[in-house]
Amino acid sequence: MPSLILSLARGAAASPFKRPGRPDAVLPADRPTRPAGPVAPGPLAAYRGICGFSDSGALPVTYPHVLAFPLAMRLMTRWNFPLPVTGLVHTWIEITAHRTLHPTDELELTVYADVLTPHRRGTEVTVVTEARLSGELAWESRSGYLSRHATRPGTPEPATAAPAGEPAVLPAVAEWRLPADLGRRYGAASGDRNPIHLYPLTARLFGFPRAIAHGMWTVARCLAEAPTPHLIHTVRADFKAPVLLPGTVTYASDGTGFQLRGGGDRVHLTGTTARTAPEAARYGRA
Repeated sequence: MPSLILSLARGAAASPFKRPGRPDAVLPADRPTRPAGPVAPGPLAAYRGICGFSDSGALPVTYPHVLAFPLAMRLMTRWNFPLPVTGLVHTWIEITAHRTLHPTDELELTVYADVLTPHRRGTEVTVVTEARLSGELAWESRSGYLSRHATRPGTPEPATAAPAGEPAVLPAVAEWRLPADLGRRYGAASGDRNPIHLYPLTARLFGFPRAIAHGMWTVARCLAEAPTPHLIHTVRADFKAPVLLPGTVTYASDGTGFQLRGGGDRVHLTGTTARTAPEAARYGRA
């Protein structure tokens, strides 16, 4: 944890000197890696508890992203990363589990920045996380992070953006009351202690009226509510609006699509899932 805090401090110190939107910006070739090793049971149990996952024997499909979070921070806080880490907004994530993972699997994790894309609100970077088991790619994710800055009129949305227009309203399934300390509790379980999630005062420093829930918590909580979350192998989620804490949200789903809505049917999150693992047969295990 001290190294993660040091990375965040270093990134915050370097952020004012970075100028997002430069046409000559180049992504670093660095690929931070965590050697193969099993999952620590204590942090996994805390993560399952805060997100609502039962102990099915399988690793939650979102958990490798949490395991690789320190690597992502190490990458995005480096001096040669072109975007300031302060103020980066997680806009979307795609997850593909090529097989079901288990806590005893010794995963090797790697993170790298793939592409910079002009966005109508700034510049978006795609960060890739890969988990390998005995050298084979077993799980991967792609995430969009937006650095907001002035842009030229007419700048198009990136190809990775969610389709334009209002999402279809899915049937409501459950209502959740989210406590004020949710961000601190999830931060303790995941290691993501971004100040926008912790306290009203620290959130106001970044333009939010109160602390906001972690986007990855909202995704995980929705997936945990599915009838058989351990069978989900692909996920696409788009973060639409922050969830203020404390607050009340509605989880909606039609079986494959899911949403998190707030008051007045404000949409915070939309997503889709599938149970088919694209390469499950290759590993001889579903």
